Amino acid sequence: MSEKRVFEAEDIEKNKVLSALAYLLFFIPLLAAPESKFGKFHANQGLLNLILAIVGGIVLGFIPIIGWMLMPLFNLAILAVDLWGAYNAYSGKAVEMPIYGNIEILK
Repeated sequence: MSEKRVFEAEDIEKNKVLSALAYLLFFIPLLAAPESKFGKFHANQGLLNLILAIVGGIVLGFIPIIGWMLMPLFNLAILAVDLWGAYNAYSGKAVEMPIYGNIEILK
């Protein structure tokens, strides 16, 4: 289940655009604002989405016919999750992705 985290208001306001860009390229907030906990949270979520997209694409690619048919739906789901994450970041929210969002790779 998704969990809402609390960050400093100044950090959120200063870095919400960079955090939203983390769903396009996860490392943007890490390079542009390495001290931002809000940016690091969204960079982690963006990295998790990227890993899911790569692993899911590989797995579905190996499954003949049905996997290939599911690939476009999977890609749309990944896009929807990325857009949802970017929207949350730009809105100043820190909501974990369902199911896998509690995994913390970037500390």
